[in-house]
Amino acid sequence: MKIEKVIKHVYSRGYRLLQHWHAKLGCKPLPRKRLFVRGLESRAYSLRKELERLRKVPRVIKAADIKLKWGPQYYSGNVLTPKEGTSQALFAHYVVIAPGGKSQKHGHMNEAIFYILDGKGYDIHDGHRHDWEAGDIVVVNNACVHQHFNADPDRPARAIIIKSKPLYLFMNMVMQEDVERQPTVPVAGHDHFEPTCFADN
Repeated sequence: MKIEKVIKHVYSRGYRLLQHWHAKLGCKPLPRKRLFVRGLESRAYSLRKELERLRKVPRVIKAADIKLKWGPQYYSGNVLTPKEGTSQALFAHYVVIAPGGKSQKHGHMNEAIFYILDGKGYDIHDGHRHDWEAGDIVVVNNACVHQHFNADPDRPARAIIIKSKPLYLFMNMVMQEDVERQPTVPVAGHDHFEPTCFADN
């Protein structure tokens, strides 16, 4: 078990390093394997062991434990996914948009809500603009093509995104695609922007 964890750790670190240098060179992101729906198996009809496991998983996720990826304009860190083995129905992640930055343009079948922690900006949903600021909640409807923009040229925007993606995928509602990939170059003047999980930059 320990050897498996070491292998996974080395693979994960190496993959993140490759992604970082791939982005620096202006190349398309490397493909990665994602777990959308977690399997649930048992040799008996009872799921007692799964219930016991669930009672032991962490109930508090520390900001310092959230690993941010992607960039250089839009960063995301998983908070709650089937991979972590905490939830089967919900997917939550923390995002940071660099000053003046934007996300990829994409669509998915599932709905999503964004709680804006700080900053100001706007979303484009199916061609319509929706402005937001700290404290607002943004709703992305089913099968909506959308993109997120930070309207502040000096400060980052942060949000928590919660969606029931695994539940939709489990029911074979599997439509999701990138329409426009996220930028591979930093916003002018913010070449050295470093995202954090705290409102300090």
